[in-house]
Amino acid sequence: MSAKKLIPLLLLTFTVAGVIGFIYETVCVLINTGGEFFKRGTTYGPWIPIYGFGALLIYALTVKFRKKPWLVFLIAMTSCGLLELASGYVLDKVFHQRLWDYSTVILNWGNLNGYICVRSVLTWGIFGMLLMYGLLPLEEKFQKRLPKAFNIVTFALFGLFALDIVLSLTIK
Repeated sequence: MSAKKLIPLLLLTFTVAGVIGFIYETVCVLINTGGEFFKRGTTYGPWIPIYGFGALLIYALTVKFRKKPWLVFLIAMTSCGLLELASGYVLDKVFHQRLWDYSTVILNWGNLNGYICVRSVLTWGIFGMLLMYGLLPLEEKFQKRLPKAFNIVTFALFGLFALDIVLSLTIK
């Protein structure tokens, strides 16, 4: 795939994965708090950047293995588990921020200092499957059938996400 097509595809994937991550975490918090809403993430909008980065990592590491779902699952689970572990550790130890802690949530078995747990790692594997066999084929179809509309939607949504990240980092 040419860079002209790949870059917009990855930008939309990053954005949509960030929104899916926000929805997933909102549902998890509702379950863990008995129905109390708490906005997750560090941005103003309904997206969480680590899910976008996780999606890009999954794509980069598994695109060559699309015909082997079991391998896509294992690679997504392992790579994003390591991404979550490293991110949680760095945020905690370097920036003194604890944005998640699996030691205090329902189904936290197998947690490693609260940074990751078996449930979160398995979820990354499932998200990898949904990405490679659900979201990406839909995006590729949209891009092929309506390339101009695809680019407009992609750059508008990603632009909002990027602006939100910048504003979230600079305005406190």
